Amino acid sequence: MSFVPGQPVTAVVERIEIQKLRQGENLILGFSIGGGIDQDPGQNPFSEDKSDKGIYVTRISPKGPADLAGLKIGDKIMQVNGWDMTMVTHDQAHKKLTKKKEDVVRLLVTRKSLEEAVKQSKGSYPKH
Repeated sequence: MSFVPGQPVTAVVERIEIQKLRQGENLILGFSIGGGIDQDPGQNPFSEDKSDKGIYVTRISPKGPADLAGLKIGDKIMQVNGWDMTMVTHDQAHKKLTKKKEDVVRLLVTRKSLEEAVKQSKGSYPKH
């Protein structure tokens, strides 16, 4: 999915709510991110055209909060608790995800399999 800054984004999205796991002073989400406008998109294995500077899920802890919530490796994070994540630095994204006062993180993500399913279903409806 190519993205042009300032242009509308057409994406199939899924809402995922992650309840953070409390371990002492830490709140655990159970996933890692890559990407950001300050990173080299050529190094991002999930950027199709190697120009997408979005925030992507790069690792998920098995049976962790993100895994149980349905987050997948390769998901592109579009929003965190209502904040737009399409034009943020890696550090800004990390800070939004790990706020100490928030026990729940609500994500809006898009993934290739969602887009493919919609494309296939659009072609499979009977014509009247």
